[in-house]
Amino acid sequence: MKTYPTKSIRNILLLGHGGSGKTTMTETMAYNTGAIDRMGSIEEKNTISDFDAEEKKRMFSISSSVVPVEYDNTKINIIDVPGYFDFIGEAEGALRVADAAVIVVDALSGVQVGTEKAFEMLKKADIPALIVINKIERENVDYNKVLQDIDSFLGTKAKPFILPIGEGPELKGYVDIVKMKAYDKDNNEIDIPDDLKDTVDNYRETIMEDVAQTSEELMEKYFEGEELSDEEIAQGIRQGVIDKDIIPVIVASAKQNIGVNNLEDMIVEYLPSPEEIETVTGTNPKDNSEITRKVSTEEPFSAYVFKTIADPYVGKLSIFKVLSGELNDETDLLNVTQDSKEKTNHIYVLRGNKQDEVQSLSAGDIGAYSKLAKTVTGDTLADSRNPIIYEPTELPKPVISIAIEAKSKSDVDKLSTGLHRLMEEDPTIGYERNPETHQTLLSGLGEMHLDIISDKLKSKFGVDVDLLPMRIPYRETITATAEAQGRHKKQSGGAGQFGDVWVKFEPSADMNDEFEFIDKVVGGAVPRNFIPAVEKGLNEAMNSGVLAGYPVTGVKATLYDGSYHAVDSDEMSFKMAANLAYRNGMPKAKPILLEPIYSLKVTVPEEYMGDIMGDLNKKRGRIMGMEPIEGGKQVISAEAPLAELFKYATELRSMTQARGDFEMEFVRYEQAPGMVSEKVIAEAQAEKEKK
Repeated sequence: MKTYPTKSIRNILLLGHGGSGKTTMTETMAYNTGAIDRMGSIEEKNTISDFDAEEKKRMFSISSSVVPVEYDNTKINIIDVPGYFDFIGEAEGALRVADAAVIVVDALSGVQVGTEKAFEMLKKADIPALIVINKIERENVDYNKVLQDIDSFLGTKAKPFILPIGEGPELKGYVDIVKMKAYDKDNNEIDIPDDLKDTVDNYRETIMEDVAQTSEELMEKYFEGEELSDEEIAQGIRQGVIDKDIIPVIVASAKQNIGVNNLEDMIVEYLPSPEEIETVTGTNPKDNSEITRKVSTEEPFSAYVFKTIADPYVGKLSIFKVLSGELNDETDLLNVTQDSKEKTNHIYVLRGNKQDEVQSLSAGDIGAYSKLAKTVTGDTLADSRNPIIYEPTELPKPVISIAIEAKSKSDVDKLSTGLHRLMEEDPTIGYERNPETHQTLLSGLGEMHLDIISDKLKSKFGVDVDLLPMRIPYRETITATAEAQGRHKKQSGGAGQFGDVWVKFEPSADMNDEFEFIDKVVGGAVPRNFIPAVEKGLNEAMNSGVLAGYPVTGVKATLYDGSYHAVDSDEMSFKMAANLAYRNGMPKAKPILLEPIYSLKVTVPEEYMGDIMGDLNKKRGRIMGMEPIEGGKQVISAEAPLAELFKYATELRSMTQARGDFEMEFVRYEQAPGMVSEKVIAEAQAEKEKK
């Protein structure tokens, strides 16, 4: 593939609800432009953008994919992203490098939850867009209803540019409203049907009004009744689209390749090139001062890595967008984020999982490097002589966790390696070893997300895993003061062991405080050199509470007396004595079980407020407040025990038809209610008896 100048590049993100036809649209565009010689299909599992084994198996997209096509002397980088919410991080990452979006709407289902999310992302990213009402050939399609649904979300900005002639199986072709021409399904020109002429005239009039408002010159000409030239109309539409004042709506059938050529024409004609974004802003790593660069080959080279593909056979692929300058084989590449020089090999452009080597890439283009040692998603690459750092994309945080174990002990190391590689590919994955519950926890954005991660571990890295319920990291503390002696005496044929301590246990001011040790020994009852051993013995004992074996917090232990033997006492003896004092004293100090409490910020449309608040109350939650935000939504602030939140991500989606989302964060420990405490203690006792 040749190197394209910045003005001849379009970076287009395909957004929409899962199943709306984004992958098929990508396939059809690739076929129309000669990038492939045969159209694949999701059913046949041979599309260029859904190349991952899990995508083929499940028949939907789970990762973003870049498919460059060449059309009308323009390179269109199509970025096909998943429509399902468990993979929203893929869309967020790709949105960072897109200059415009094409939102694909299912003509039968209309505006779905994923479409609403796409509209929200579009507004947040502040980029131009086109809308394609796809699958117009299906039965029971109601074009006008879909148009009304779009209008209710986007208002008068959404304008029909392509009108269907007939619907569903009766689809005969379409009308290009701007050109005032009609075409049949095979793209042959036909007459505009009489029953559509008034509708076409009305829609065209509203488009001309929008065009006239893009400049004073056009407005003056329009209101004086002069006809605008085709060139003026095209220029006005382009300006209106780039200014986000016009969102063209067209119809198509990607599966039957009807109207897709219109989409390709409009992408080239109306959507912006990277140079029309004008500037990008970063930071100078030397002094943290702000740097602004034009998206131009005249500037020093810089690029942002927005995606990583971890392949156990090919190796790591780092996919980036050139934000300034020109990249070629002679570029002295620095990973500015990691402050590390990268040894580079060939520059590639990816088309799905195919790699095409290129000699250079201009500002605004998308490419890939293989096997960069230090580079991960979110890093900035730059010319070493002109470093700059771009802020990494803020991705959604994991909201659901599960314990994961390798089925075979021989796979434990492979599990860790595989998870780290998958985290390079998908930064929305969380992975940690919990030292309290001794579980390895896998976190993600939903149950489907976690299920796919476990399947990828097997298919990519050969690791079979079990997914198990996450254990709650309870804690224990005390509510009363108690004193106890710990006396350790052991006599054998040789030297004996002797340690004797008296310890007072009392609650700290805050049950969330760490263990506090106080030395109040007087008169040498316990020699100074043995006191650290007492503290160490108590500290270690606090790792296992007397109720259910959970770590102890919020306890103050005061060593105030004891005795020793001049020959038999040693550090180990006093450490053992401290442990005995702990075992004798803690049960008398009225121990209680503590459970972790998390804060929640739940964002939902107002109509679901009652259901969500009622559900949180059932989960022993406390509503802390509510705050209205734009888009008719409310943010509910609440606190709830972790034990009640295992499947909240799934439950919230179910209650809100996937329109709600949430964030959660640990805040503190609180006393667990009696019924909860009794159950946890009984389970711990049963587990102990098994061993």
